[in-house]
Amino acid sequence: MKKNEFKEKVKGLLFGTAVGDALGVPVEFKSREYLKANPVKDMISGGVHNQAAGTWSDDSSLTFCLAESLINGFNPKDVADKFVKSVYEGYWTANGRFFDLGYATGVAIKKLKSGVSPLKSGAKTEYSNGNGSLMRISPLVFYIYKEPILKRYKKTKIISSITHAHMCSVISCFYYIEFLRGILLGEEKFETYSRLKKEIPSFLSSLKVKNKEIEIFDKLLSGDIYKLKESDISSSGYVLHTLEASVWCFMTTDNFKDAVLKAVNLGEDTDSVGAVSGAMAGLYYGFSSIPKKWTKKLARYGDIIKLSDSFYIFLK
Repeated sequence: MKKNEFKEKVKGLLFGTAVGDALGVPVEFKSREYLKANPVKDMISGGVHNQAAGTWSDDSSLTFCLAESLINGFNPKDVADKFVKSVYEGYWTANGRFFDLGYATGVAIKKLKSGVSPLKSGAKTEYSNGNGSLMRISPLVFYIYKEPILKRYKKTKIISSITHAHMCSVISCFYYIEFLRGILLGEEKFETYSRLKKEIPSFLSSLKVKNKEIEIFDKLLSGDIYKLKESDISSSGYVLHTLEASVWCFMTTDNFKDAVLKAVNLGEDTDSVGAVSGAMAGLYYGFSSIPKKWTKKLARYGDIIKLSDSFYIFLK
C-alpha cells in the first residue's frame, strides 16, 4: 500500500467515526418512524443533548483516546488512564465536557478511577452488552493487522474488556476489527464478508467458544445480511444490533455519504451506529470521500488532523 493511500485510510477511519457520530448526536433516541418523516440530511444542532452542529460524543472521544494511546504502544493501563481522563476531565471531548456515557462504560471507568486493573474492570454479565467497546475500538486495526489471528483476537479482547468483557461484546469487536482488517488489506467488502463467514466460526470453535455464543451472530455468519430488509435490522444500543446495523448500512450502499445517512436514519442509538458505520465507510472509501462540508464543521477539526498525522507517522 502506498504511503498516501495508507494516510488516507487513517484519516478516513478517524474522521469517518466523528462524522457519523456527529450526524447522529442530534437525533439520538429518535424512532425510525420519526426519522422517516424527518430524515437527517446534514449536520444539525439541538437534540436531547442540545449540542451545536458538528459535535461528536463519547464514541469519538474514546476512539481518539485509544488512537493516541496506541502511538506509544499497546498499553491497556495507558488506554484506561486516558478513558478516565476523558470522562472526568473532559480530555479528548468535543467541547470540554463528556456527555452521553453508557451505563456499563461508566461503571467500568469508575472502577478504573478507583484503581481497578483494566484487565479486571469490564463487566462480564450477559446484561452488560451495550455497544460501548465496539464504538471506540476501530483504531486498533492499524496496530494489529499484520499479526497472526490469535494475537489479533487476544488484543481485541483486552481492549474491549476494559469496559465490556462478556463474550458477546468481545466477539462483536473481533468481527468488526477483522472486517476492518480486510478493508485495510485492500479486499472488496463482499469478499471480506464472505471470507469471515468461514474464518470467524472456525477460529472461535478452535478456542472452544460455546456454540450458543457463536450462533447469535447468525445474521452475519450464516446468512447474507445485505439481503435483509430494513425491518429485519435493529439499531438499538445492544452491541450485536449496532454491529449488524452498521455492516448492513455499509454493505447496502456504495459511498460514504449514503452509508452514514442510512445508519443515522435507522433511529435509536444513532450516534453509535453512525460512528461504527462511518469508520467502516471512511476506511473503505477514504478521507477524500467524506463531504468536506461535514469534516470542516466538526468540533476540533484541527486536532483530529494532528492526531491522524501523528498516528500515521507512528504506523509508518
